[in-house]
Amino acid sequence: MHRRQQHRLDTGMLGALHVLAQLAATHRPISHLVADYRRYAASGEINLPITGDHRQTLRRVAERESAVGGVIDRTDGLTVRHADGRWFNLRASHTEPLLRLNVEAPTESRMATLRDEVLRVLGVSR
Repeated sequence: MHRRQQHRLDTGMLGALHVLAQLAATHRPISHLVADYRRYAASGEINLPITGDHRQTLRRVAERESAVGGVIDRTDGLTVRHADGRWFNLRASHTEPLLRLNVEAPTESRMATLRDEVLRVLGVSR
């Protein structure tokens, strides 16, 4: 749609107006509206103190995940995807001495299992 047809509104603003209209029409909190669109269970960002060379740590995790069939991508730290839809990203923070881990999977239990496996490889107990 051309911007003139949107009455010169920024598309972000138009999207926000649609969300506000849904909230008013359904009288439901926004968390209920977005729940229908959640594809994955997510760990949220887990911050871990860096001990030693983080590149060596990422290599160790990549070797382990590759051995169990994970597809490795090093575009932003280390992202590993599994055929069953589970994935995680592990990367060094650019501003703090931390490794940041994010894990997602189709179900909460599969996310928790993968999260705990990666933490175990990193030497972190939960």
